[in-house]
Amino acid sequence: MSDLNQMLFGVFPYIALSIFLLGSLVRFEREQYTWKSGSSQLLRRKRMTLASNLFHVGILGLLAGHAVGLLTPIAVFDAIGVSHAAKQMLAIVAGGLFGVMCLVGLSMLVWRRLTDARIRATSSPMDIFILLLILAQLLLGLITIPFSLAHSDGETMVRFMEWAQRIVTFRGGAAELIQGVPLVFKLHILFGMILFVVFPFSRLVHIWSAPIGYVGRRHQIVRTRRRRASAS
Repeated sequence: MSDLNQMLFGVFPYIALSIFLLGSLVRFEREQYTWKSGSSQLLRRKRMTLASNLFHVGILGLLAGHAVGLLTPIAVFDAIGVSHAAKQMLAIVAGGLFGVMCLVGLSMLVWRRLTDARIRATSSPMDIFILLLILAQLLLGLITIPFSLAHSDGETMVRFMEWAQRIVTFRGGAAELIQGVPLVFKLHILFGMILFVVFPFSRLVHIWSAPIGYVGRRHQIVRTRRRRASAS
């Protein structure tokens, strides 16, 4: 079990991250015509807006929360006076809120894709697989909340922070920190790494192309044909 734990949480994270980064780069270089979100909104708009908004707001909140919560050095929270218990409670409340939003939106999208004949006909096996994988990962994350509440001192959360920071800084001993945590946490981490592995082979690659500059873009001047004709 110790060797398996080392493989899953000490070695596999680097394999997953390598596939995530190199696979994305290779796909962008070799298959740019497949680099798209593959939206089905044109096929059926009914319930699409609500489901999509709930899903995207929820998942972006979860991603931001995980990134900040796991990768911010513990010393920073200590310096600003945020205790381990308070940080864990903040993660539970925020994660629960965004998780429920994401779950509602994702459930609507999965139901829509599986039951609408037109959308199902244009869906690839990977489209369906990635939605179900995200759904499973989301459910695992929500299931961890009662376990976190049962250990409200925040020490388990600190172990996950230390694990993530050791992985990204190439320090040893990361896997040992995961050794004794409840199985649901291990599964949540494992499914997260599997998402990194399948990322380059799915429509999720469109995340790299998020139009960050869209907010600061210059205004466009749009005129109707009648106004252009009168102006000429």
